[in-house]
Amino acid sequence: MKVSGRNIKRRLYKLSLLPNKLSRAKYFRGHGVHSPFVYGLVRKVFMCGKLFEDCNRNLYDRLLEAGVPVKRAVQLQNAMTYCNCKTFCINGTDSDEFRVYTVEYPIELLDEAYLNAKKAGATMVIMTPYLCKERQIACRRIVDEHRSTTVDNRGYLMIFNNRLPKQHFRL
Repeated sequence: MKVSGRNIKRRLYKLSLLPNKLSRAKYFRGHGVHSPFVYGLVRKVFMCGKLFEDCNRNLYDRLLEAGVPVKRAVQLQNAMTYCNCKTFCINGTDSDEFRVYTVEYPIELLDEAYLNAKKAGATMVIMTPYLCKERQIACRRIVDEHRSTTVDNRGYLMIFNNRLPKQHFRL
């Protein structure tokens, strides 16, 4: 059997992802999550495939217009409802309670947006935190500096600026 260099690179890449996948497996479906808030977030928001019945669809519609996949748009609309947030903004630093930063938002401005959200006590969501190395470094820096709970589910990073203790969940 002939093994090409391309197949070897593919296998090595998959092996390099193994520690990342194993570190996330311990929180699969909420298992091992000792925060009632985050457990509810995992079970009620991330595992739900449809919009909550009692929520409006404003954020959902705006996210779809911005090119966010349907699954992520549903999760974020439900997360906004779960967190009892009434106002939102996309790629802005308005005085809203729920702020979503898509790929179009400049990486070099993420730190400033984080400080602004922290000062206002707003929940911040950074879409596709692993898109490129610079974005990943900026997100890691924010998580390290943050003094409350952060939740990373690969599709987006949620940063809660509330009374929750410092915890970082990689789902």
